[in-house]
Amino acid sequence: MDLRTEIREFLSSRRARIAPEQAGLPAYGGNRRVKGLRREEVALLAGVSVDYYVRMERGSLAGASDGVLEALASALQLDEAERDHLFHLARQSRAPRSPRRRRPAVAVRSTLQQVLDAISDAPAWIGNGRYDVLAMNQLARALYSPVLADPRRPANTARFVYLNPATARDFFVDYDQVAGDAAAKLRMAAGRNPHDEELIALVGELSTCSELFRQRWASQDVRLHRSGRKRMHHPIVGQLDLDVESLELPAEPGLHLNIYTAPAGTPTADNLALLASWAATQQTLATELEAHNG
Repeated sequence: MDLRTEIREFLSSRRARIAPEQAGLPAYGGNRRVKGLRREEVALLAGVSVDYYVRMERGSLAGASDGVLEALASALQLDEAERDHLFHLARQSRAPRSPRRRRPAVAVRSTLQQVLDAISDAPAWIGNGRYDVLAMNQLARALYSPVLADPRRPANTARFVYLNPATARDFFVDYDQVAGDAAAKLRMAAGRNPHDEELIALVGELSTCSELFRQRWASQDVRLHRSGRKRMHHPIVGQLDLDVESLELPAEPGLHLNIYTAPAGTPTADNLALLASWAATQQTLATELEAHNG
């Protein structure tokens, strides 16, 4: 991942989506050769010289102050995730060049696993910006059993979505949205850690093996990890319409605690209870089998 290329493609893609009238500018002439805003129009809106904006769009953000970045974000009508991504790219531009680095495998602390295990009525798991599943409680293991069918560890939900699309489409009711969010959150992670070797390898693998991922990655879209709704069709209990809370763990930078719940008395709550019962049965059978083999 070349940082200058990332900056150039991100800024040009955001510029291309804004029509002059959306920015309050007159659209002179009916035959514009440029899709969206021209560079000089962005420079005008951001209050910088055309030459300065051209240098920024060519990948040079190292000298841009926070005030200039804020003005640029306003001119390009960036949302919160896009603004954060722009600032991360600028921060990386200012940092000394460093080689690719393999980050050490994150071992989730035993106390965090205890927290997960204490959440007995809701699936809960801890993941990172690469979509690695690092720790789960029993109900999350039951919920994500299709994802865990891949023997590779740590399990990775982005890999499941893009490299096992037939199963993933059956599992995620809103597959297209899930796929778009996965690529956009990986793009966000790349802006924060462009030298993360494992992230680079994952993006390379997905790009090589999935045309859909290549399309979504090329869109330059970014997303924040946030709360929302996730609809799944589980092979054991059927439809689950789950509320998702994704919480940052301040003591573990880059990790998120994800908890899935449903209002009491709803069909999804009933199906979660059924899934918990099934999971407990599977655990009992596994324990009995281990005792017998032992």
